[in-house]
Amino acid sequence: MILLEMMKKYEYRKATQADIEELVKTRMIVLRAANKLSDAVDMSEVEQESYVYYKRALETGGHIAYLVYDNGKFIGAGGVSFYQVMPTYHNPSGKKAYIMNMYTAPEYRRQGIAFCTLDLLVKDVKEQGVTQIALEATDMGRPLYEKYGFVKMEEEMFFPGP
Repeated sequence: MILLEMMKKYEYRKATQADIEELVKTRMIVLRAANKLSDAVDMSEVEQESYVYYKRALETGGHIAYLVYDNGKFIGAGGVSFYQVMPTYHNPSGKKAYIMNMYTAPEYRRQGIAFCTLDLLVKDVKEQGVTQIALEATDMGRPLYEKYGFVKMEEEMFFPGP
């Protein structure tokens, strides 16, 4: 009930090709914040590749994103990318989803906007029959994901490269 009330307060809209500029702009904000990068750091290549990614992935359904507005003012976003791995016992289809690019404008934080956006994304993932959803959490975002029911992974490893 509370979730429905929060969702009525703002406009949550599924992104389309027409929203690519807004998605790329938000992506740059999120990456700068998550990596503690100043505006002086050149992100032009990432920006260009993000545009290419959104154009292709929104068209094919490989990515779903929501944009959030308050009376026409952009205030938040979130997305999910879909990918395929080999089938396993616990995931016979091999389909996986990765939540990313969660953002809420600073003056709108702690109002449930990210929670509502996350809920819309998880529902879309489930509608596609995907049962495995992962994400990387910043210190600021971790409480949100834990509140929703995400748990820390212990088995996964990462190779940082040569």
